[in-house]
Amino acid sequence: MGRGKVVLRRIENKINRQVTFSKRRNGLLKKAEELSVLCDAEVALVIFSSRGKLFTFGILPKPLNDIKGALHIKMKMLIVKLRNLNGEDLGPLNIKELQSLEKKVEGALSQVRERKERYLGDLNKQLILKLEADGFNLKAFESLWGSDTPYTAAGSGNFSLQPSQSNPMEFQAEPFLQIGYNHQVQAEPSNVPRETNFTQGWFD
Repeated sequence: MGRGKVVLRRIENKINRQVTFSKRRNGLLKKAEELSVLCDAEVALVIFSSRGKLFTFGILPKPLNDIKGALHIKMKMLIVKLRNLNGEDLGPLNIKELQSLEKKVEGALSQVRERKERYLGDLNKQLILKLEADGFNLKAFESLWGSDTPYTAAGSGNFSLQPSQSNPMEFQAEPFLQIGYNHQVQAEPSNVPRETNFTQGWFD
């Protein structure tokens, strides 16, 4: 009894549709591989499922395959070097490799410092330009703080800080006004006889 003819139309049952897709996909990939091996043909196959999942098959030519292998090896070496620069997996390295790694790290640190200094210098220039645009005289401010003369207060043309008097005895006393009750203890009269241990008889 032969196999019935398959009707080419969309399978309505979701489960049956997924099972059929999986079987046909595997069969198609197997046929593509057989065709490339038996006939030495270059076959490329791209399949997208109903959910957007990608399935591919391809046989690269020998030169491209060699390039792929070389790139894979180089990528592994770069990963190892990156781990070494991060201070990881330093055990297998010999003294020459460690010295070379140290020079690379020092060079990288020097570049970072130069970049930082340039950035701070540019930031300082931008700040100076902004202050000058706002009417702030930076040179006058620097000369003010650098001089030894009495400083004039900002925002006042007549007020100045005068140095203190060199001789404190030249200070003139001004009238003093006291408000309130000031209690002072009266001193004892001087004519009050004081107690003594001598008797009057000694003076007769």
